[in-house]
Amino acid sequence: MWRNTDQAYGIIAIALHWLVAAAVLGLFGLGLWMVNLTYYDTWYRTAPSIHKSVGVLLFLVMALRLLWRLMNPKPAPEPGLGRLERLASGWVHGLLYLLLFAVMASGYLISTADGRPIEVFGLFAVPATLTDIPNQADLAGDIHLALAITVIVLASIHAVAALKHHFVDRDRTLLRMLGRSRPPSD
Repeated sequence: MWRNTDQAYGIIAIALHWLVAAAVLGLFGLGLWMVNLTYYDTWYRTAPSIHKSVGVLLFLVMALRLLWRLMNPKPAPEPGLGRLERLASGWVHGLLYLLLFAVMASGYLISTADGRPIEVFGLFAVPATLTDIPNQADLAGDIHLALAITVIVLASIHAVAALKHHFVDRDRTLLRMLGRSRPPSD
């Protein structure tokens, strides 16, 4: 099933979820690693180029994911979820979307501070539009790191909550995002 139903996520929502998760984790690891490279390291130019290209592609995937989410209502919450859990889930998901777009916007401001466009794997370029903010690269860099760490912390809480639902509550929350709808067996 491609689209969400009232009981399960569709394959597109699931694929977009895990694609974003993998990209975010990969970009975070690459970002932490590449800032310690020196001019003479082999990856000094390549790692940032990959980071920027994947970041731009992630923006496009996130825009598609947001559009898909608006066109596909999410499945009904699990029956055992309390009001507070439903509220927290909504806030965390909304914050993750907001923070991810903010991370990407700050990354754009870092990458284009010198007026050059962002080349995306040689396929296309994203033009530099804002370049006159004082100390733009440094300021955006500090914001980018703080937001990225916040995303990772929030995503970790999200993952722990999914594991709690699976192993403690024994509901289908995690299984639905894995494309399985059966409840775990005892």
